[in-house]
Amino acid sequence: MPCRWCGADVRCGRGVSDYIVDVDNVAAGRAATQHLVDTGRTRIATISGPLTMLASVDRAQGFRDALADAGLTPLAEEEGDYSEASGAEAVRRILASGTPDAIFVASDLMARGALTAMRSIGLRVPEDVALMGFDDSSVALSTDPPLTTMRQPMYLQGETMTAVLLSRLAGGEPEKMTILPTELVVRASA
Repeated sequence: MPCRWCGADVRCGRGVSDYIVDVDNVAAGRAATQHLVDTGRTRIATISGPLTMLASVDRAQGFRDALADAGLTPLAEEEGDYSEASGAEAVRRILASGTPDAIFVASDLMARGALTAMRSIGLRVPEDVALMGFDDSSVALSTDPPLTTMRQPMYLQGETMTAVLLSRLAGGEPEKMTILPTELVVRASA
């Protein structure tokens, strides 16, 4: 929604807006998948977010790019809706077509759902299936084992959006697009 004083539309993520603050989701998806490849995994699946969202599409593209660079093809690609239940459902669909040795999940919450569903049928993480989340939310630390994940700087995103808006209010011309870094956080799940 545009600011009522300066008219600037500042958003987190890409879309139709005057100013964008986001992360490079393609690079983050690639880095997450590359970590799984680097640990020796070759039968890798992904659970994306809704493919109507650009961040979900970009993370899935990064996943595919990393696998292609390694000479691998995706074992499976399933779509979730960023909820825990959708992660559990998506992993059940993946397991119906074969057992991966790793799964890159586009959110920590969906990864927790996938972990619960795998554990219910006796699969061990990371021994049987390495599991990678995304966000580095509090969920990543609440699972057993704790999730390896991609950290996106949520607080920095909010601070940067605020700085852009304050700059516009002061008559400034901030950058139209700000891309913030992500970081691989290695824990026990992968």
